[in-house]
Amino acid sequence: MMKNPRETIPPGARIVALSVLWLIVISTLHGLLNHEPADPGTTVRMGYMPVIANLAAPLVDRASRQSDLRFESIKFSSFAEMAEAFRAGHIEVAFIIAPLALALHQEGVPLKIVYIGTRHESTLVVGSDSPIQSMRELVGKKVAVPIRYSGHLLALRRYLRETGLGESSVQLIEIPPPDMPAALATGSIDGYFVGEPFASRSVQSGLGRRLMDVEQIWPEFICNLMIVRDELIRSHPERVSRLVSAAVRAGVWAQGHPDEAIALLADSWAQSAGLVRYTFTQSPNRFRFDLPVPSLKDVQLIAGEMTRAGLTRQDLDAGAMLDDRFALEAVARITPPPTDLTAICRKEGP
Repeated sequence: MMKNPRETIPPGARIVALSVLWLIVISTLHGLLNHEPADPGTTVRMGYMPVIANLAAPLVDRASRQSDLRFESIKFSSFAEMAEAFRAGHIEVAFIIAPLALALHQEGVPLKIVYIGTRHESTLVVGSDSPIQSMRELVGKKVAVPIRYSGHLLALRRYLRETGLGESSVQLIEIPPPDMPAALATGSIDGYFVGEPFASRSVQSGLGRRLMDVEQIWPEFICNLMIVRDELIRSHPERVSRLVSAAVRAGVWAQGHPDEAIALLADSWAQSAGLVRYTFTQSPNRFRFDLPVPSLKDVQLIAGEMTRAGLTRQDLDAGAMLDDRFALEAVARITPPPTDLTAICRKEGP
């Protein structure tokens, strides 16, 4: 009679064999359940807030989904949260409020400013029933800004200084943009200064009205800009080049295809298409997508106002954080304009 094959294997060997088999099974399952591309670096992670200045982020994400290089957009609920994610390396790119980028640089976070989103697009809103009719009547009032490190705070302080009203004559408080309309509606603030579409949300609902557009007190105002970690530029400059080119093209495409852009943005921002359309149509000529190249003058102006406000040291080296070559190349290659969304992510050259 033949012996059972298992009886010919010593017990110790059987245990070892079963252990090896178990490891193989677990490793295989782990690989199947946690599958990653052969080259995980083909995805670039971008943080953004749902404002018009950052509209390139969700549009580039959508356009790149069938591309060999994926730009994944990650929506944040506050700029402070996005800054922490960038500092920790969880995202390689951030469409972030401009002064906060300078603050990160001064803290030693390795980054470069490579692209400016739209200029202008920020609005100061007061309650629809408010007696405030002019900027001077804000003295003694409470106005919300997105964060201490914001161009909105700097713009208001500069206006108050230049008009002789005194930089501390208005109480400025920090409220995340999504919470601003509710704060105005409850009367806990007298007004708020923020990028669109958060300003239009109160105006469209009838609870607020526009008091001032930022370009009235700061021409070519920069709300948000794109920063990229130094290591991504050093290791994959071609990826940064394609991203900046796609961002520039996204602004051009959105202006030429407003209906499609509004639908995509409303979906990405989790906002109503009616609000997004209202924002674009109320001031169709305000938003400047044609000035995407960051300049030393831009950064030095912001740095100077930050120093006045006590937000940075005087030795901040503005030029060290600037890399304009990608935006310059993108502007030079913008013609012909993209005719469909996927075209904004096309690979340049052979």
